[in-house]
Amino acid sequence: MLAIAASFVSCCGNKAADENACENKNETAMNTTMNDLLTRRSVRSYTDEVPPMEVIEEICKAGTYAPTGMNRQAPIIIAVTNREVRDRLSKLNASVFGPDNDSDPFYGAPVVLVVLADTTAAFTWKEDGSLVMGNLLNACHAKGLGSCWIHRAKEVFEMEEGKAILRDLGIDDTKYVGIGNCILGYTAGDYPEARPRKENYVYWIK
Repeated sequence: MLAIAASFVSCCGNKAADENACENKNETAMNTTMNDLLTRRSVRSYTDEVPPMEVIEEICKAGTYAPTGMNRQAPIIIAVTNREVRDRLSKLNASVFGPDNDSDPFYGAPVVLVVLADTTAAFTWKEDGSLVMGNLLNACHAKGLGSCWIHRAKEVFEMEEGKAILRDLGIDDTKYVGIGNCILGYTAGDYPEARPRKENYVYWIK
């Protein structure tokens, strides 16, 4: 009888320890998430080194788990790691400023994750695509990479050359509209400092 009682106490003790360990683990995870959200910055200088494919795949996976209206999952991600295609997209993006513009709007980043959304899938397609972009940016930071939202995806995929890229991938160019380009890679130089937050950012109703 004593042996059974001792065993019961031991089991209860282990259960309590497991619960405490689980709570500590969850708290650590939450603290890490909050830290990532508060310390992410837009990076505009990159090395040429391409991150490992498995890391890029994880970042893309994070994007696919962004919330979407009625779970219609209107957005898609085109992950561009091919340098030739990356440079082609850069030139198309720069051409929005003018036909003779030869800048690199992607700031040398070797990888571009293009987010588009199906305008026929949900009324919230713009918002859904923006949430995917947010997940991608934060996932990049969580993986130790720099990232930045680059605009003009809409204009690029309204061009005939942009539409041709979609058709080559089997994507209906009449339905999908560009939301944004998440450029990513290893940061060159110092990581940007946070700018002060504006006053009255949050209004409370208590």
